[in-house]
Amino acid sequence: MNLSENYSASEDLLKDRVILVTGAGQGLGRAAALTYARHGATVILHGRKVKKLEGVYDEIEAIGKAQALIFPLDFERAEEKDYAVLTQAIGEQLGRLDGILHNAAFLYDLSPLEYQTAAQWRVIFQINVIAPFAVTKACLPLLKASPDASIIMTSSTQGNQPAAYWGGFAVAKAGIEALVRIQADEWETMPNLRINSIVPGIVNSPQRIKTHPGELKSAIRQPDDLMQNYLYLMGPDSKGISGQTFYC
Repeated sequence: MNLSENYSASEDLLKDRVILVTGAGQGLGRAAALTYARHGATVILHGRKVKKLEGVYDEIEAIGKAQALIFPLDFERAEEKDYAVLTQAIGEQLGRLDGILHNAAFLYDLSPLEYQTAAQWRVIFQINVIAPFAVTKACLPLLKASPDASIIMTSSTQGNQPAAYWGGFAVAKAGIEALVRIQADEWETMPNLRINSIVPGIVNSPQRIKTHPGELKSAIRQPDDLMQNYLYLMGPDSKGISGQTFYC
């Protein structure tokens, strides 16, 4: 499903909402965190590198909106107890959670399957599939208490159209697509919960730099160019839509 290019979010679209953004230190995660803050949300910044999160925190402070929170966590090494601590911290400090943008991702350099290893696939699945599943599950009590909770899973073109050399990353993103549909079915009787996936497409991001190093970055879309799409899926205007894959 293609997102409308004409959507324009109101300035207070996310007022009083609390939103967790994973992978918020750079790229699309950083852009989304800043955008959500500008539209009234209190944003929880997740990432692996504290220094990058502190930079985004300072940018949100400069906007003059609700103060953000920082929660560093390395998804590659995270266990059940770590996700429980995250949920407990959100509940104790903010008392609610109204949305999650699962943006944290990882891939190795592109290569034929014969050169990829089981160890690499374990890391790819841990970060790209297991972590978003586990975070959503751990946060479910808070999400259920929200009158309108939205989960956005970041997918990839390769999740629907797998191609040579994308290997474990493409399989992981196909798993995300399946996860979204399963969860949407299970939440069918809970109208306050919705989950969708978004495919950013060609955009200047750390992943794109890794997979297309010779590309002229100024010639492709920038993260800010996609943010109306991220606002639509996170905000109340998309209420009732669940289990869908959206293409920017």
